Amino acid sequence: MLHHMRRLRTAFLVLPLLLVVGTGDAGAEPKADPSADGAGSDRHPSSWIYQLSGYEDDGLEALTAAPHDAAVIDLARDGGDDYFTADEITALKDSGKTVYAYFTMGSIETYRPEHPAVAAHDLVLNRWGDWPDEYFVEYWDQRWWDLVMRPRLDQAMAAGFDGVYLDVPNAYEEIDLALVPGETRESLAQKMVDLIIAVDAYAGGSLAVLPQNSPELREYPGYLDAIDGIGIEELFFLNADEPCAEDWCGENLANTRAIRDAGKLVLAVDYASEPANIAAACARYDDEGFAGAVAGVDLDAIYAPCP
Repeated sequence: MLHHMRRLRTAFLVLPLLLVVGTGDAGAEPKADPSADGAGSDRHPSSWIYQLSGYEDDGLEALTAAPHDAAVIDLARDGGDDYFTADEITALKDSGKTVYAYFTMGSIETYRPEHPAVAAHDLVLNRWGDWPDEYFVEYWDQRWWDLVMRPRLDQAMAAGFDGVYLDVPNAYEEIDLALVPGETRESLAQKMVDLIIAVDAYAGGSLAVLPQNSPELREYPGYLDAIDGIGIEELFFLNADEPCAEDWCGENLANTRAIRDAGKLVLAVDYASEPANIAAACARYDDEGFAGAVAGVDLDAIYAPCP
Protein backbone atom coordinates (compact mmCIF):
# COMPACT_ATOMS: atom_id res chain seq x y z
CA MET A 1 0.00 0.00 0.00
CA LEU A 2 1.55 3.22 -1.14
CA HIS A 3 3.01 5.32 1.69
CA HIS A 4 0.45 3.39 0.78
CA MET A 5 -2.03 3.75 2.61
CA ARG A 6 -6.83 13.37 18.95
CA ARG A 7 -6.25 13.90 22.01
CA LEU A 8 -3.41 14.33 24.40
CA ARG A 9 -3.13 11.59 26.92
CA THR A 10 -0.71 10.02 29.29
CA ALA A 11 1.18 7.34 27.42
CA PHE A 12 0.77 3.81 28.68
CA LEU A 13 4.36 2.66 29.02
CA VAL A 14 5.31 -0.95 29.33
CA LEU A 15 8.50 -2.93 29.28
CA PRO A 16 10.05 -2.93 25.82
CA LEU A 17 8.72 -5.66 23.60
CA LEU A 18 12.13 -7.22 23.45
CA LEU A 19 11.93 -8.02 27.15
CA VAL A 20 8.48 -9.53 26.77
CA VAL A 21 8.93 -11.83 23.79
CA GLY A 22 12.68 -12.26 23.76
CA THR A 23 15.53 -10.52 22.03
CA GLY A 24 16.28 -11.05 18.38
CA ASP A 25 20.00 -10.35 18.49
CA ALA A 26 21.43 -11.19 21.88
CA GLY A 27 23.48 -14.32 21.27
CA ALA A 28 21.51 -15.13 18.13
CA GLU A 29 22.92 -16.17 14.80
CA PRO A 30 22.59 -13.60 11.98
CA LYS A 31 19.79 -14.16 9.53
CA ALA A 32 20.73 -16.46 6.70
CA ASP A 33 20.93 -15.45 3.06
CA PRO A 34 17.34 -15.79 1.78
CA SER A 35 18.62 -17.53 -1.34
CA ALA A 36 19.72 -20.46 0.83
CA ASP A 37 17.59 -23.13 2.45
CA GLY A 38 15.92 -21.83 5.59
CA ALA A 39 12.70 -20.86 7.25
CA GLY A 40 10.29 -19.00 5.07
CA SER A 41 12.21 -19.32 1.82
CA ASP A 42 14.30 -21.85 -0.07
CA ARG A 43 15.24 -19.78 -3.07
CA HIS A 44 15.68 -16.23 -4.24
CA PRO A 45 12.70 -15.14 -6.35
CA SER A 46 13.29 -13.14 -9.51
CA SER A 47 9.69 -11.92 -9.85
CA TRP A 48 6.78 -11.35 -7.51
CA ILE A 49 3.09 -10.53 -7.55
CA TYR A 50 1.65 -7.99 -5.11
CA GLN A 51 -2.14 -8.23 -4.77
CA LEU A 52 -4.06 -7.00 -1.73
CA SER A 53 -7.63 -7.09 -3.05
CA GLY A 54 -9.69 -8.04 -6.08
CA TYR A 55 -9.05 -11.77 -5.76
CA GLU A 56 -10.92 -13.54 -8.53
CA ASP A 57 -13.95 -15.34 -7.11
CA ASP A 58 -12.57 -14.49 -3.65
CA GLY A 59 -9.95 -17.18 -4.13
CA LEU A 60 -6.34 -17.66 -5.12
CA GLU A 61 -6.71 -19.84 -8.20
CA ALA A 62 -5.73 -17.05 -10.60
CA LEU A 63 -2.69 -16.21 -8.52
CA THR A 64 -1.78 -19.88 -8.40
CA ALA A 65 -1.77 -19.95 -12.20
CA ALA A 66 0.34 -16.78 -12.47
CA PRO A 67 4.00 -17.32 -13.44
CA HIS A 68 5.64 -15.28 -10.64
CA ASP A 69 8.13 -16.76 -8.16
CA ALA A 70 6.67 -15.09 -5.05
CA ALA A 71 3.40 -13.57 -3.92
CA VAL A 72 2.44 -10.98 -1.31
CA ILE A 73 -1.23 -11.19 -0.36
CA ASP A 74 -3.38 -10.00 2.51
CA LEU A 75 -3.99 -12.28 5.46
CA ALA A 76 -7.70 -12.13 4.57
CA ARG A 77 -9.48 -12.20 1.24
CA ASP A 78 -11.77 -9.34 2.32
CA GLY A 79 -9.32 -7.27 4.37
CA GLY A 80 -11.31 -8.37 7.41
CA ASP A 81 -11.54 -11.70 9.18
CA ASP A 82 -12.25 -14.00 6.22
CA TYR A 83 -8.74 -15.39 6.39
CA PHE A 84 -7.15 -17.47 3.69
CA THR A 85 -7.06 -21.10 4.72
CA ALA A 86 -4.11 -23.43 5.05
CA ASP A 87 -5.36 -25.40 2.03
CA GLU A 88 -5.44 -22.24 -0.10
CA ILE A 89 -1.95 -21.15 0.94
CA THR A 90 -0.61 -24.68 0.40
CA ALA A 91 -2.00 -24.71 -3.13
CA LEU A 92 -0.40 -21.34 -3.84
CA LYS A 93 2.93 -22.55 -2.50
CA ASP A 94 2.65 -25.78 -4.50
CA SER A 95 2.66 -23.64 -7.66
CA GLY A 96 6.28 -22.83 -6.85
CA LYS A 97 5.72 -19.51 -5.13
CA THR A 98 7.07 -18.21 -1.85
CA VAL A 99 4.05 -16.62 -0.15
CA TYR A 100 4.11 -13.66 2.25
CA ALA A 101 1.23 -12.35 4.38
CA TYR A 102 0.70 -8.59 4.21
CA PHE A 103 -0.35 -6.54 7.21
CA THR A 104 0.48 -3.19 8.76
CA MET A 105 2.66 -2.88 11.83
CA GLY A 106 2.47 0.86 12.50
CA SER A 107 -1.13 1.68 11.68
CA ILE A 108 -4.67 0.31 11.79
CA GLU A 109 -7.37 0.58 9.14
CA THR A 110 -10.86 1.16 10.46
CA TYR A 111 -12.22 -1.83 8.51
CA ARG A 112 -9.88 -4.31 10.20
CA PRO A 113 -11.52 -6.57 12.79
CA GLU A 114 -9.04 -5.48 15.47
CA HIS A 115 -9.86 -1.79 15.13
CA PRO A 116 -12.62 -1.57 17.77
CA ALA A 117 -10.38 -3.10 20.44
CA VAL A 118 -7.39 -0.97 19.44
CA ALA A 119 -9.55 2.16 19.64
CA ALA A 120 -11.08 1.08 22.95
CA HIS A 121 -7.60 0.76 24.43
CA ASP A 122 -6.76 4.32 23.32
CA LEU A 123 -3.92 3.26 21.03
CA VAL A 124 -5.06 5.21 17.96
CA LEU A 125 -3.13 8.36 17.01
CA ASN A 126 -3.41 10.73 14.04
CA ARG A 127 -4.99 9.85 10.70
CA TRP A 128 -2.71 9.18 7.77
CA GLY A 129 -3.16 12.13 5.40
CA ASP A 130 -4.85 10.98 2.22
CA TRP A 131 -5.99 7.66 3.69
CA PRO A 132 -9.21 8.42 5.59
CA ASP A 133 -9.57 4.85 6.87
CA GLU A 134 -6.07 4.54 8.32
CA TYR A 135 -4.59 5.78 11.59
CA PHE A 136 -1.19 5.50 13.16
CA VAL A 137 -0.98 3.69 16.47
CA GLU A 138 1.18 3.33 19.55
CA TYR A 139 2.94 0.34 18.06
CA TRP A 140 5.36 0.11 21.00
CA ASP A 141 2.58 -0.51 23.51
CA GLN A 142 2.28 -4.08 24.80
CA ARG A 143 -1.44 -3.99 24.04
CA TRP A 144 -0.74 -3.44 20.32
CA TRP A 145 1.35 -6.59 20.40
CA ASP A 146 -1.30 -8.55 22.26
CA LEU A 147 -4.29 -7.31 20.25
CA VAL A 148 -2.83 -7.17 16.75
CA MET A 149 0.72 -8.28 16.08
CA ARG A 150 0.78 -11.60 17.91
CA PRO A 151 -2.65 -12.78 16.63
CA ARG A 152 -1.72 -11.85 13.06
CA LEU A 153 1.60 -13.69 13.32
CA ASP A 154 -0.23 -16.70 14.75
CA GLN A 155 -2.70 -16.57 11.86
CA ALA A 156 0.11 -16.37 9.29
CA MET A 157 1.84 -19.38 10.84
CA ALA A 158 -1.37 -21.38 11.12
CA ALA A 159 -2.19 -20.76 7.45
CA GLY A 160 1.30 -21.82 6.37
CA PHE A 161 2.62 -18.57 4.94
CA ASP A 162 6.37 -18.51 4.28
CA GLY A 163 6.77 -15.07 5.76
CA VAL A 164 5.21 -11.74 6.70
CA TYR A 165 5.35 -8.51 4.72
CA LEU A 166 5.05 -5.71 7.28
CA ASP A 167 3.80 -2.36 6.03
CA VAL A 168 4.04 1.08 7.64
CA PRO A 169 7.32 0.95 9.55
CA ASN A 170 7.52 4.59 8.45
CA ALA A 171 4.90 5.40 11.10
CA TYR A 172 7.81 6.67 13.18
CA GLU A 173 8.13 9.57 10.74
CA GLU A 174 4.42 10.37 10.51
CA ILE A 175 3.08 10.22 14.06
CA ASP A 176 2.07 13.61 15.46
CA LEU A 177 4.65 14.14 18.19
CA ALA A 178 2.17 16.30 20.13
CA LEU A 179 0.19 13.11 20.78
CA VAL A 180 3.12 11.22 22.28
CA PRO A 181 4.79 13.53 24.84
CA GLY A 182 8.42 12.70 25.48
CA GLU A 183 8.92 10.89 22.17
CA THR A 184 11.23 12.00 19.35
CA ARG A 185 11.68 10.75 15.80
CA GLU A 186 14.79 8.95 17.01
CA SER A 187 13.02 7.25 19.91
CA LEU A 188 10.10 6.25 17.68
CA ALA A 189 12.51 4.80 15.10
CA GLN A 190 14.18 2.74 17.81
CA LYS A 191 10.79 1.49 18.99
CA MET A 192 9.95 0.45 15.42
CA VAL A 193 13.18 -1.50 15.16
CA ASP A 194 12.39 -3.08 18.54
CA LEU A 195 9.05 -4.22 17.12
CA ILE A 196 10.68 -5.73 14.03
CA ILE A 197 13.16 -7.58 16.25
CA ALA A 198 10.26 -8.78 18.41
CA VAL A 199 8.46 -10.14 15.33
CA ASP A 200 11.55 -12.10 14.35
CA ALA A 201 12.01 -13.44 17.88
CA TYR A 202 8.37 -14.52 18.11
CA ALA A 203 8.35 -16.13 14.65
CA GLY A 204 11.26 -18.27 15.80
CA GLY A 205 12.38 -19.07 12.27
CA SER A 206 8.89 -20.13 11.15
CA LEU A 207 8.31 -16.94 9.15
CA ALA A 208 10.59 -14.81 7.03
CA VAL A 209 10.39 -11.14 8.05
CA LEU A 210 10.17 -8.43 5.37
CA PRO A 211 9.31 -4.85 6.36
CA GLN A 212 8.14 -2.55 3.58
CA ASN A 213 9.99 0.74 3.08
CA SER A 214 12.06 2.73 5.62
CA PRO A 215 15.34 1.10 4.54
CA GLU A 216 17.23 3.69 6.62
CA LEU A 217 16.33 1.64 9.70
CA ARG A 218 19.18 -0.67 8.68
CA GLU A 219 21.49 1.65 10.60
CA TYR A 220 19.96 0.57 13.94
CA PRO A 221 21.59 -2.32 15.81
CA GLY A 222 19.72 -5.58 15.45
CA TYR A 223 17.63 -4.58 12.43
CA LEU A 224 19.57 -6.45 9.75
CA ASP A 225 19.84 -9.56 11.89
CA ALA A 226 16.06 -9.55 12.36
CA ILE A 227 15.00 -9.30 8.71
CA ASP A 228 15.19 -11.69 5.77
CA GLY A 229 14.59 -8.96 3.23
CA ILE A 230 12.76 -5.74 2.50
CA GLY A 231 9.91 -4.59 0.31
CA ILE A 232 10.50 -1.19 -1.24
CA GLU A 233 8.15 1.03 -3.24
CA GLU A 234 8.86 3.71 -5.84
CA LEU A 235 12.60 3.44 -6.28
CA PHE A 236 12.39 4.43 -9.94
CA PHE A 237 8.86 5.67 -10.65
CA LEU A 238 6.37 7.52 -8.50
CA ASN A 239 2.66 6.91 -8.83
CA ALA A 240 2.16 6.90 -11.65
CA ASP A 241 4.76 6.91 -14.42
CA GLU A 242 6.69 9.85 -12.97
CA PRO A 243 10.46 9.26 -12.73
CA CYS A 244 11.58 9.27 -9.11
CA ALA A 245 13.98 12.20 -8.99
CA GLU A 246 13.50 13.38 -5.40
CA ASP A 247 16.45 13.32 -3.02
CA TRP A 248 14.76 10.62 -0.96
CA CYS A 249 14.62 8.38 -4.01
CA GLY A 250 18.41 8.28 -4.13
CA GLU A 251 18.64 7.82 -0.38
CA ASN A 252 16.20 4.92 -0.48
CA LEU A 253 18.13 3.30 -3.32
CA ALA A 254 21.44 3.62 -1.46
CA ASN A 255 19.98 2.10 1.70
CA THR A 256 18.26 -0.66 -0.27
CA ARG A 257 21.54 -1.52 -1.98
CA ALA A 258 23.18 -1.79 1.44
CA ILE A 259 20.44 -4.20 2.57
CA ARG A 260 20.96 -6.22 -0.61
CA ASP A 261 24.70 -6.27 -0.02
CA ALA A 262 24.04 -7.67 3.46
CA GLY A 263 22.61 -10.74 1.71
CA LYS A 264 18.93 -9.85 2.07
CA LEU A 265 16.13 -10.29 -0.43
CA VAL A 266 14.78 -7.11 -2.04
CA LEU A 267 11.20 -7.06 -3.36
CA ALA A 268 10.94 -3.79 -5.30
CA VAL A 269 7.72 -2.42 -6.74
CA ASP A 270 7.09 0.62 -8.91
CA TYR A 271 3.73 1.94 -10.08
CA ALA A 272 3.68 2.52 -13.83
CA SER A 273 1.59 1.67 -16.86
CA GLU A 274 3.50 3.11 -19.82
CA PRO A 275 5.33 0.28 -21.63
CA ALA A 276 8.58 2.24 -21.79
CA ASN A 277 8.49 2.90 -18.06
CA ILE A 278 7.69 -0.71 -17.26
CA ALA A 279 10.64 -1.81 -19.37
CA ALA A 280 12.92 0.76 -17.74
CA ALA A 281 11.97 -0.31 -14.22
CA CYS A 282 12.44 -3.98 -15.08
CA ALA A 283 15.87 -3.24 -16.51
CA ARG A 284 16.85 -1.44 -13.30
CA TYR A 285 15.72 -4.38 -11.17
CA ASP A 286 17.86 -6.67 -13.27
CA ASP A 287 20.87 -4.37 -12.95
CA GLU A 288 20.44 -4.07 -9.19
CA GLY A 289 19.73 -7.72 -8.47
CA PHE A 290 16.28 -6.96 -7.04
CA ALA A 291 13.15 -9.06 -7.46
CA GLY A 292 10.99 -6.51 -9.22
CA ALA A 293 7.34 -5.82 -9.93
CA VAL A 294 5.64 -3.06 -11.89
CA ALA A 295 2.02 -2.81 -10.82
CA GLY A 296 -1.04 -0.62 -10.70
CA VAL A 297 -1.19 1.37 -7.50
CA ASP A 298 -4.47 -0.20 -6.41
CA LEU A 299 -2.80 -3.63 -6.17
CA ASP A 300 -6.06 -5.29 -7.10
CA ALA A 301 -5.13 -7.21 -10.24
CA ILE A 302 -2.61 -9.65 -11.64
CA TYR A 303 0.07 -8.10 -13.85
CA ALA A 304 2.76 -9.63 -16.03
CA PRO A 305 6.15 -10.28 -14.46
CA CYS A 306 9.25 -8.55 -15.73
CA PRO A 307 10.77 -10.50 -18.64
